[in-house]
Amino acid sequence: MLISKDNRAIRDKILDFERRIEQMHLGFQKYVQGVEPKRPDLEMMERELLGFSRRKIFDLELSKQLERVLFKFQNRKKIWIRMAEEFQRGRPHD
Repeated sequence: MLISKDNRAIRDKILDFERRIEQMHLGFQKYVQGVEPKRPDLEMMERELLGFSRRKIFDLELSKQLERVLFKFQNRKKIWIRMAEEFQRGRPHD
């Protein structure tokens, strides 16, 4: 199946977002363990993801992939915020 250059670029960006979500998760784990002194920039990634999600994606499969990544980000965001709040209060995280 041939993939247009536009679709390939969209797919690559979606995969990049997914990779960055995993990296950010590791970053938050390092932050709450005290390994990293600075909290990862959750807001910047959220703005990028939301800006990208406003694009019209006509390929159904790519649209589903993007929805899956957006859902994953929202779930992880809840986890990250809870982890950071517990860390800042001085309580151990799970």
